[in-house]
Amino acid sequence: MLTIKTRSSDETEAWGARLGSRLRSGDMVTLSGELGGGKTCFVRGVVQGLSPENAGQVASPTYALMHQYGSQPPIYHFDCYRLRGADDALEIGLTDQLTADGICLVEWPERISTELLQDRLEIRFEHTDGTSRLISFIPHGVRAHELAVQLQQTS
Repeated sequence: MLTIKTRSSDETEAWGARLGSRLRSGDMVTLSGELGGGKTCFVRGVVQGLSPENAGQVASPTYALMHQYGSQPPIYHFDCYRLRGADDALEIGLTDQLTADGICLVEWPERISTELLQDRLEIRFEHTDGTSRLISFIPHGVRAHELAVQLQQTS
């Protein structure tokens, strides 16, 4: 596990870009934390690292459930906050997208935990004070472990 502290939204976004530049098709990243914890800011960084021309499109998908950013591979950004559970995800076909060919970024993953890939990088956001955040990277699986090691080498 890697834990870092960011002191601004720019630093949070920069860590997202570090991760984004290393992601590939089939990778899943889950993002957990309080509302306003920095998850969407981090996603903006991930998109910046993969597809800079699309970074300006990143917004919280709370009311849309999913945004797709036009990169290669495609980036699927899910916000499961409004779902009651995995049954909701199954009913609307969200789980089909989770296994689609692309990169999946899932906010509020605890709402659909039974549908998540076994190999995923879990990221937890915690407020410390003002604009500071503690961000923990917890790998689940071989590929996620590779990503965590690569990130640790850049810290």
